[in-house]
Amino acid sequence: MSDPLDSLQARLGHRFADPELLDRALSHRSLGGRNNERLEFLGDALLNFVAADTLYADKPGAEEGALSRLRAGLVREESLARLARELRLGEVIRLGESELKSGGFRRDSILADAVEALLGAVYLDAGFAKARTVCRNLLQPLLAELPEAEQLKDAKTRLQEWLQARARPLPRYEVLEEQGPPHARRFRVRCSLTDGDVHADAQASSRRGAEQQAAQAMLAQLEDGHA
Repeated sequence: MSDPLDSLQARLGHRFADPELLDRALSHRSLGGRNNERLEFLGDALLNFVAADTLYADKPGAEEGALSRLRAGLVREESLARLARELRLGEVIRLGESELKSGGFRRDSILADAVEALLGAVYLDAGFAKARTVCRNLLQPLLAELPEAEQLKDAKTRLQEWLQARARPLPRYEVLEEQGPPHARRFRVRCSLTDGDVHADAQASSRRGAEQQAAQAMLAQLEDGHA
Protein backbone atom coordinates (compact mmCIF):
# COMPACT_ATOMS: atom_id res chain seq x y z
CA MET A 1 0.00 0.00 0.00
CA SER A 2 2.32 2.72 -1.32
CA ASP A 3 -0.15 5.57 -1.89
CA PRO A 4 0.07 8.02 1.05
CA LEU A 5 -3.69 8.39 1.27
CA ASP A 6 -4.16 4.62 1.27
CA SER A 7 -1.61 4.35 4.06
CA LEU A 8 -3.34 7.09 6.02
CA GLN A 9 -6.71 5.35 5.77
CA ALA A 10 -5.13 2.09 6.97
CA ARG A 11 -3.63 3.85 9.99
CA LEU A 12 -6.94 5.59 10.67
CA GLY A 13 -8.93 2.37 10.44
CA HIS A 14 -11.43 3.75 7.92
CA ARG A 15 -11.53 3.71 4.12
CA PHE A 16 -13.59 6.54 2.70
CA ALA A 17 -16.51 5.75 0.45
CA ASP A 18 -16.41 9.40 -0.61
CA PRO A 19 -12.77 10.34 -1.35
CA GLU A 20 -13.77 13.98 -1.73
CA LEU A 21 -14.45 14.15 2.00
CA LEU A 22 -10.93 12.93 2.73
CA ASP A 23 -9.48 15.44 0.29
CA ARG A 24 -11.40 18.30 1.92
CA ALA A 25 -10.39 17.22 5.44
CA LEU A 26 -6.75 17.54 4.39
CA SER A 27 -7.17 20.93 2.64
CA HIS A 28 -6.03 23.85 4.78
CA ARG A 29 -7.75 27.24 4.43
CA SER A 30 -4.52 28.70 3.00
CA LEU A 31 -5.43 26.94 -0.24
CA GLY A 32 -8.57 29.05 -0.58
CA GLY A 33 -11.88 27.66 -1.84
CA ARG A 34 -13.24 24.52 -0.22
CA ASN A 35 -11.20 23.71 2.87
CA ASN A 36 -11.41 21.78 6.13
CA GLU A 37 -12.73 24.48 8.46
CA ARG A 38 -16.35 23.27 8.49
CA LEU A 39 -15.23 19.67 8.96
CA GLU A 40 -12.98 20.85 11.79
CA PHE A 41 -16.02 22.38 13.51
CA LEU A 42 -17.87 19.08 13.25
CA GLY A 43 -14.91 16.97 14.34
CA ASP A 44 -14.25 19.19 17.35
CA ALA A 45 -17.79 18.56 18.63
CA LEU A 46 -17.48 14.82 17.99
CA LEU A 47 -14.10 14.60 19.70
CA ASN A 48 -15.28 16.45 22.79
CA PHE A 49 -18.35 14.25 23.09
CA VAL A 50 -16.47 10.97 22.65
CA ALA A 51 -13.79 12.08 25.13
CA ALA A 52 -16.49 13.04 27.66
CA ASP A 53 -18.44 9.83 27.09
CA THR A 54 -15.33 7.69 27.49
CA LEU A 55 -14.18 9.46 30.65
CA TYR A 56 -17.67 9.28 32.16
CA ALA A 57 -17.65 5.50 31.71
CA ASP A 58 -14.01 4.92 32.70
CA LYS A 59 -13.95 7.12 35.81
CA PRO A 60 -17.24 6.58 37.69
CA GLY A 61 -15.94 8.24 40.85
CA ALA A 62 -14.74 11.47 39.24
CA GLU A 63 -16.67 14.69 39.79
CA GLU A 64 -17.64 17.10 37.03
CA GLY A 65 -14.67 19.42 37.53
CA ALA A 66 -12.21 16.54 37.38
CA LEU A 67 -13.85 15.13 34.26
CA SER A 68 -13.66 18.54 32.59
CA ARG A 69 -9.96 18.84 33.33
CA LEU A 70 -9.27 15.35 32.07
CA ARG A 71 -11.20 16.01 28.88
CA ALA A 72 -9.30 19.25 28.34
CA GLY A 73 -6.07 17.28 28.68
CA LEU A 74 -7.20 14.83 26.02
CA VAL A 75 -8.39 17.30 23.40
CA ARG A 76 -5.82 20.08 23.82
CA GLU A 77 -3.84 21.16 20.78
CA GLU A 78 -0.62 19.45 21.86
CA SER A 79 -2.35 16.08 22.25
CA LEU A 80 -4.10 16.30 18.89
CA ALA A 81 -0.89 17.35 17.14
CA ARG A 82 0.76 14.26 18.59
CA LEU A 83 -2.02 12.11 17.11
CA ALA A 84 -1.57 13.87 13.78
CA ARG A 85 2.12 13.03 13.76
CA GLU A 86 1.38 9.41 14.55
CA LEU A 87 -1.00 9.40 11.59
CA ARG A 88 1.69 11.19 9.54
CA LEU A 89 -0.77 13.87 8.49
CA GLY A 90 2.06 16.28 7.79
CA GLU A 91 2.87 14.21 4.71
CA VAL A 92 -0.59 14.60 3.18
CA ILE A 93 -2.00 17.94 4.36
CA ARG A 94 -2.58 20.29 1.44
CA LEU A 95 -1.33 23.79 2.18
CA GLY A 96 -1.13 27.08 0.33
CA GLU A 97 2.25 28.33 -0.84
CA SER A 98 2.83 30.65 2.11
CA GLU A 99 2.13 27.92 4.67
CA LEU A 100 4.32 25.47 2.80
CA LYS A 101 7.23 27.92 2.87
CA SER A 102 6.77 28.57 6.59
CA GLY A 103 6.65 24.86 7.45
CA GLY A 104 2.95 24.75 8.27
CA PHE A 105 2.90 20.96 7.97
CA ARG A 106 4.89 20.87 11.21
CA ARG A 107 2.78 23.41 13.13
CA ASP A 108 0.76 22.03 16.06
CA SER A 109 -2.30 24.18 15.34
CA ILE A 110 -2.56 23.06 11.71
CA LEU A 111 -1.99 19.41 12.59
CA ALA A 112 -4.54 19.47 15.44
CA ASP A 113 -7.16 21.11 13.20
CA ALA A 114 -6.56 18.45 10.55
CA VAL A 115 -7.24 15.66 13.07
CA GLU A 116 -10.57 17.25 13.97
CA ALA A 117 -11.44 17.73 10.30
CA LEU A 118 -10.57 14.11 9.57
CA LEU A 119 -12.91 12.91 12.33
CA GLY A 120 -15.67 15.16 11.00
CA ALA A 121 -15.14 13.64 7.56
CA VAL A 122 -15.36 10.09 8.95
CA TYR A 123 -18.66 10.99 10.61
CA LEU A 124 -20.15 12.30 7.35
CA ASP A 125 -18.77 9.37 5.39
CA ALA A 126 -19.81 6.49 7.67
CA GLY A 127 -22.01 7.77 10.49
CA PHE A 128 -21.68 8.25 14.23
CA ALA A 129 -20.90 4.68 15.30
CA LYS A 130 -17.90 4.39 12.98
CA ALA A 131 -16.67 7.88 13.85
CA ARG A 132 -16.91 7.10 17.56
CA THR A 133 -14.88 3.90 17.08
CA VAL A 134 -12.19 5.72 15.11
CA CYS A 135 -12.10 8.50 17.69
CA ARG A 136 -11.83 6.11 20.65
CA ASN A 137 -9.04 4.17 18.96
CA LEU A 138 -7.09 7.39 18.41
CA LEU A 139 -7.62 8.55 21.99
CA GLN A 140 -6.68 5.25 23.62
CA PRO A 141 -2.94 5.92 23.99
CA LEU A 142 -3.67 9.37 25.44
CA LEU A 143 -6.22 7.92 27.87
CA ALA A 144 -3.66 5.45 29.15
CA GLU A 145 -1.23 8.29 29.91
CA LEU A 146 -3.63 10.72 31.58
CA PRO A 147 -2.43 11.95 34.96
CA GLU A 148 -4.73 12.26 37.93
CA ALA A 149 -7.25 15.07 37.53
CA GLU A 150 -5.67 16.97 40.44
CA GLN A 151 -2.41 17.26 38.52
CA LEU A 152 -4.17 18.98 35.60
CA LYS A 153 -5.22 21.99 37.67
CA ASP A 154 -3.26 25.12 36.91
CA ALA A 155 -0.92 26.53 39.54
CA LYS A 156 -3.13 29.48 40.53
CA THR A 157 -6.06 27.14 41.18
CA ARG A 158 -3.93 24.74 43.21
CA LEU A 159 -2.46 27.60 45.26
CA GLN A 160 -5.93 29.01 45.93
CA GLU A 161 -7.26 25.62 47.05
CA TRP A 162 -4.20 25.05 49.28
CA LEU A 163 -4.78 28.36 51.05
CA GLN A 164 -8.55 27.95 51.33
CA ALA A 165 -8.16 24.49 52.86
CA ARG A 166 -6.18 26.14 55.67
CA ALA A 167 -8.51 29.14 56.06
CA ARG A 168 -5.84 31.51 54.78
CA PRO A 169 -6.57 34.57 52.59
CA LEU A 170 -6.12 34.45 48.83
CA PRO A 171 -2.83 35.64 47.32
CA ARG A 172 -2.29 38.96 45.57
CA TYR A 173 -0.72 39.27 42.11
CA GLU A 174 0.94 42.44 40.86
CA VAL A 175 2.91 43.31 37.74
CA LEU A 176 6.30 44.60 38.80
CA GLU A 177 7.71 45.29 35.37
CA GLU A 178 6.95 45.14 31.64
CA GLN A 179 9.81 45.12 29.16
CA GLY A 180 10.44 44.71 25.47
CA PRO A 181 8.65 45.67 22.23
CA PRO A 182 4.99 44.69 21.69
CA HIS A 183 5.90 41.54 19.76
CA ALA A 184 8.36 40.33 22.42
CA ARG A 185 6.92 41.56 25.70
CA ARG A 186 8.20 40.26 29.06
CA PHE A 187 6.21 40.52 32.28
CA ARG A 188 7.60 40.24 35.81
CA VAL A 189 4.89 39.39 38.32
CA ARG A 190 4.90 38.97 42.09
CA CYS A 191 2.61 36.63 44.01
CA SER A 192 2.29 37.71 47.66
CA LEU A 193 0.57 36.30 50.69
CA THR A 194 -1.48 38.88 52.55
CA ASP A 195 -1.09 37.20 55.95
CA GLY A 196 2.70 37.18 55.98
CA ASP A 197 5.79 38.71 54.42
CA VAL A 198 6.16 36.03 51.76
CA HIS A 199 6.31 36.46 48.01
CA ALA A 200 7.46 34.76 44.81
CA ASP A 201 8.42 36.45 41.52
CA ALA A 202 8.38 35.08 37.99
CA GLN A 203 8.81 36.25 34.40
CA ALA A 204 7.07 35.16 31.20
CA SER A 205 5.97 36.45 27.81
CA SER A 206 2.42 37.04 29.07
CA ARG A 207 0.98 38.34 32.31
CA ARG A 208 -1.06 35.17 32.75
CA GLY A 209 1.99 32.98 32.21
CA ALA A 210 4.01 34.97 34.73
CA GLU A 211 1.19 34.73 37.29
CA GLN A 212 1.04 30.97 36.85
CA GLN A 213 4.79 30.60 37.32
CA ALA A 214 4.76 32.86 40.37
CA ALA A 215 1.90 30.83 41.85
CA GLN A 216 3.85 27.62 41.22
CA ALA A 217 6.88 29.06 42.98
CA MET A 218 4.74 30.18 45.93
CA LEU A 219 3.09 26.78 46.17
CA ALA A 220 6.51 25.13 46.26
CA GLN A 221 7.50 27.36 49.20
CA LEU A 222 4.30 26.51 51.05
CA GLU A 223 4.58 22.77 50.49
CA ASP A 224 8.19 22.86 51.66
CA GLY A 225 7.08 24.56 54.86
CA HIS A 226 8.84 27.84 54.13
CA ALA A 227 5.76 30.05 54.44
